[in-house]
Amino acid sequence: MVFSSPVFLFLFLPLVLLAYFGLRRELRNPVLLAASLLFYAWGETFLVALMLVSIGANWGLGALVGRAEGAARRRWVAAGVAFNLAVLVAFKYADWLWVAAGRLLVAAGWAADQPVPLGTYLGHGALAEVLTTPEGGIRLPIGVSFFTFQAMSYVVDVYRRDVEPQRSLGHFAVYLSLFPQLIAGPIVRYHDVARQIVDRQVTLAGFSYGARRFVIGLGKKVLIANTVARVADPVFAVPADELTPALAWIGIVAYTLQIYFDFSGYSDMAIGLGHLFGFRFLENFRHPYVSRSITEFWRRWHISLSTWFRDYLYIPLGGNRAGPGRTYFNLVLVFFLCGLWHGASFAFAVWGLYHGVFLVVERVGFLRWLERRAAPLRHVYVLLAVMVGWVFFRAETLSGAVAYLGAMAGLQAGDAALHPVPLYVDATFVAAVVAGCVGSTPWFVRAQEWFSRSARGGVRAALEVGGVVALVAILLAAAFELSAGVYNPFIYFRF
Repeated sequence: MVFSSPVFLFLFLPLVLLAYFGLRRELRNPVLLAASLLFYAWGETFLVALMLVSIGANWGLGALVGRAEGAARRRWVAAGVAFNLAVLVAFKYADWLWVAAGRLLVAAGWAADQPVPLGTYLGHGALAEVLTTPEGGIRLPIGVSFFTFQAMSYVVDVYRRDVEPQRSLGHFAVYLSLFPQLIAGPIVRYHDVARQIVDRQVTLAGFSYGARRFVIGLGKKVLIANTVARVADPVFAVPADELTPALAWIGIVAYTLQIYFDFSGYSDMAIGLGHLFGFRFLENFRHPYVSRSITEFWRRWHISLSTWFRDYLYIPLGGNRAGPGRTYFNLVLVFFLCGLWHGASFAFAVWGLYHGVFLVVERVGFLRWLERRAAPLRHVYVLLAVMVGWVFFRAETLSGAVAYLGAMAGLQAGDAALHPVPLYVDATFVAAVVAGCVGSTPWFVRAQEWFSRSARGGVRAALEVGGVVALVAILLAAAFELSAGVYNPFIYFRF
C-alpha cells in the first residue's frame, strides 16, 4: 500500500482520520502506532517483525546510552550504530557483496562455480519464504534505509546530548514507524518531532494546509511522474545498441522529471499528511533543477538525506577542517556512501562518486570560474551534469549505464525504424513534460505568492476560489487515473 493507491486514499486514510479525531486525545498516539504498523504490514507482512525489533532495540540502546558515562557511553553508542548498520548490511547489501565477491573469486581462478544468492542457503521453509525473493536473494524490506537512518540518528543524538532518551516505548515507536514518512522519507530526526510526539495541536489552518500539500504531491506523482515514467521505463528497457540519440535523450529527460516529481511528490504528501495529524516535517526539496552549481543542487535535493550525511558522517570525519586534501577525500567518501545508500549496485556507487568528484572540482576552483559565467550557461551545466548522473542511477547495471550514455552521444548505431520516436511520445507525454518543466521551477509558486499579497477584495476571493477549484481538479484527475489502473510504479522498492 502506497500513498498513490486507491486503498490508501479511499479506505485507509479516511478510517485513520476518523479514528484519530473520533477518539480521546490520549488515544491518538496509539491510533497512529496501530495505523503505522498496519500500513507497513500491508506491504511487508511478516517483515513487520523487523520494524518491531528495530523499535525495541534502538529504544533500549538509547536508554543505555543516556544512562552511561565515559567509555561505557561510547561503547553503547557504538553498539547502536553497529546494530543499525548490521540491519542494513544483512538485508540490503549482504547478497550483493556475496555474489560480487564470488564472481571476483571465479574471475581470479580461485573458485570454479559462479556464486548463488545467499537466500538459497535458507532452504525452502517458512523462514525462507519470508526472507527471500523468488530468485533466492535476500528480500529488501520497504523503507529500511529510511527508518534505519532515523534510528541511528536518534542513538547518536542521545550520545551527543542533543536530545534526552525517550522514556516511553510507545512514543518512540510512533517516531520510528510514523506512516506518513515511513517508506519514502523525508528522514525525520527525533529532535525535530520529540515535542510534537508528546504534545501537538491540529488547527483548521494546519489541516487545510496539509490537505492542499497532500493533493499537490499526489498530482505531482500521479499526473506528472507516472505519465513520464510510461516513456522513461520502456526507453530504458530498449537495448542500448538499438537506441537512437533522440530516443535516448527523450528517455533521460523523462526520467529526470520522473524522479524529481516522484521523490518530491512523496515528500509533499508526507509533509501534508504530517500536518493532518499535527506534525511539522522539514522541507525535503527546494526546486533543485534551478540550481547553478552541483554544490547548490545538493542544498536543494533530498535535503533530509544530504544533511544527514553532513551531520553524521562528513563533519565527524573532519569536514573541511583538516585541510583541502582531507576535505576532498571526505566529500568523495560521503557521496560514495550516499550512492550505496540508494541501492546495492556498482551503478549507484559510481553515481555517488560522480557527484562527489563534481563537488571536489567545484571546490578546487571551477565554482569561482562558473560564478562569472551567465546564469543560463550555469543552468545548462547543472542540468547536463545531473542528467548524465541520472543514467547511472536509473540503469540496472554499470555496463548498461555506459552503453546508454554511448547511445546519447550517438556512438551506437540505433534503429529509428525499429523504435520510432512517435511510438513513445504522444500529446499526453508532451503536456506532462511542459507541466514538469514549469513545475520544477519556483515561478508558479512566486506568482501565486505575489498575487496573494497584492490582490484585494473580490480579486483575492476569486483567487482563493480558483485555488480550491484547481486542487479539486487535481484530486479528481489523480483519482480517475488511479481508478483506471494506469501505470503507477513505486521506485522506492529499490531503496
